[in-house]
Amino acid sequence: MERNWEIFLAPYELAVAELKIKLRGLRTQYREQGEHVPIEFVTGRVKPIDSILNKAKLRAIALDRLEDDMSDIAGMRIMCQFVEDIHQIVQVIRNRKDMKVVQERDYITNRKASGYRSYHLVIEYPVQMLDGEKMILAEIQIRTLAMNFWATIEHSMNYKYEGQIPSDISKRLFRAAEAAYQLDEEMSSIRDEIQEAQHLFSYRKKKKEVNEGDLKNSDHP
Repeated sequence: MERNWEIFLAPYELAVAELKIKLRGLRTQYREQGEHVPIEFVTGRVKPIDSILNKAKLRAIALDRLEDDMSDIAGMRIMCQFVEDIHQIVQVIRNRKDMKVVQERDYITNRKASGYRSYHLVIEYPVQMLDGEKMILAEIQIRTLAMNFWATIEHSMNYKYEGQIPSDISKRLFRAAEAAYQLDEEMSSIRDEIQEAQHLFSYRKKKKEVNEGDLKNSDHP
């Protein structure tokens, strides 16, 4: 019997939509409380059908086991400025009551052989469907902007060479990954100064907006 992909993917679409709102809401809460905002931006997607089928074939996952054995059909990415922000967000997600972390993979401390770095969480997340609650798996990848830039490039190269990147390019990509991580390390070393500068900029911007608003209001009797 042929699978109805629209019905199968519906709860994943719903989960991604809800998780976008909730994770972006964290960013808003930090800003409203006047704290450093550890989240730069959040993206999410449902894995395309052809990608699901290709991964199932590669990993020998039976199609009737997709819900249990493929954890990234619903995928979220959180981008951060600093490595320290990543660990902060990981802890926030661990503490939430509306999702449960079932697996963690720390590719920052233990980078992949390619040079890839990121922090992956697999969560169980409940979605409310017409026929009741459905628990699905979703993957959250948390990276710095530098890590994400490198991962995007490496993904494109893998696509171009169909997973068989030439060794000379692989070596250069690895060196680039190490350079990106050194950038993250350097930024962490002056994190306090950067955050102070950003806070000052934000304060002055808000003050300017308030002053301009008062000036406009004074123009009207």
